[in-house]
Amino acid sequence: MFCVGLGSGWSWRIMLTIPLKFITVHFFLGCITCCLINYAKPGDDPNIPAIARYFGTKGRYEEVNPYLIEDILAVNKSIVQLPSAECREIHVTAIIRHGTRYPTTKNVKKMQQMHNLVLHKASGKERWLREIQNHWQMWYTEDMDGRLVQKGVDDHKHLAVRLSKLLPSLISEEKLRGGHISFITSSKHRCVNSTLAFKAGLTELWTIEDREFDHVVNDALMRFFDQCTKFVEDVSNNPSAMAEFDKFKSGPEMKRVQEKIADRLRVQYSLITDDMAEAAFYLCAYEFAIKTVNTPWCQLFDEVDAQVMEYANDLKQFWKRGYGHDINSKSSCVLFHDVFSRLDKAAQESKSGQEVSEAVTVQVGHAETLLPLLTLLGFFKDSDRLTSANFATQAQRSFRTSHTLPYAANLLLVLYDCGESGLRLQPLLNEKPLVFPGMADQQVSIPLYQDVREHYKELLEGCDFETECQLFTHPSRA
Repeated sequence: MFCVGLGSGWSWRIMLTIPLKFITVHFFLGCITCCLINYAKPGDDPNIPAIARYFGTKGRYEEVNPYLIEDILAVNKSIVQLPSAECREIHVTAIIRHGTRYPTTKNVKKMQQMHNLVLHKASGKERWLREIQNHWQMWYTEDMDGRLVQKGVDDHKHLAVRLSKLLPSLISEEKLRGGHISFITSSKHRCVNSTLAFKAGLTELWTIEDREFDHVVNDALMRFFDQCTKFVEDVSNNPSAMAEFDKFKSGPEMKRVQEKIADRLRVQYSLITDDMAEAAFYLCAYEFAIKTVNTPWCQLFDEVDAQVMEYANDLKQFWKRGYGHDINSKSSCVLFHDVFSRLDKAAQESKSGQEVSEAVTVQVGHAETLLPLLTLLGFFKDSDRLTSANFATQAQRSFRTSHTLPYAANLLLVLYDCGESGLRLQPLLNEKPLVFPGMADQQVSIPLYQDVREHYKELLEGCDFETECQLFTHPSRA
């Protein structure tokens, strides 16, 4: 039997499955879902949790690009279909999330509470439960607090090598030694260390031992959300801004997940709060992302549970960083203008026959850096807003952080000089081509740079960070 599917923003793929006589109803439904999102079916690899595709911003990069499981340095250069043989890349801006990290102190505390509950309250003879109670050690400590792990170092080293293979004329030893590659990072340890890892990926690739390459710490660009007063006051510090997320956490779907966890542990329903459910889900996700271990904690969730947990995380991201509030995306105006000023400079230098002075810009930040910018650019916008009431109708939503914002997620904007046909701009997310929203009717897959600028004219002429982020005094507050 063949299963053919098309997921949002994903390519067609044919997947050969097992003979019909072995297919259960549960498997058949699972196959449909898997085909739609272009993943192998759960259970193919016992080392990978069946729910790994639902980990949202706690997911590893390999679940977004499964071919990397077999070859972490694999690159599909055919994904970029240039309109003519004249085209040559002249600049790329890469905005990259830090690599895999430890949980934050806040989440470690919740995970410790969940572990204590399982140790002292849970009963049952299931093998997975005995594994947790008798063998699994709570090794997460509060001082880890979101720091980069070795897997996160490898995430960026490997990404650097793959991007050098994808764009060899830009990300090259010559460009690096010539000072044409710049590095900018958030001040957070996980971002600085990711930047160091990215640079190490290149210097080790080319065996550069006689030089070190600087990076610049710039929180105004990479942590703009902390410096946008309107965002901080109206969203970040405003509990009512997350009302839909809070409603979902106390709604029937989450309640059912909590009850199922309580049933599996044989404890009172009242002991499994939404925080406890989240902590158990994170224990599964972190063990896999950091150690590539399919931990017994994952047995507390089936696929439906994982879909609910993923939706809860997406709701949080939607209302705090995405389309939920206008200021979420407008807070990234400073990064938006910085990106286009670099593209403009490269375009002008290329037009005048000069060598592009900054061929590559590598900017390392957070999921909270990438998501507002993607939102400002209009990517992954569904016809209906995500709310606490429409979980059932959002199964095929575009706004899905499991697909877009794993560890080491990256947005590339590649500028090409195509000779007489002009300059063209190609966006890629996680090494896959994107189409600029509202520009799908273009006759070529890579639009003219001038057309992209015209498409975003309103933002380029406006979207002033200081104006957008100013906190106006409402009459009721006067």
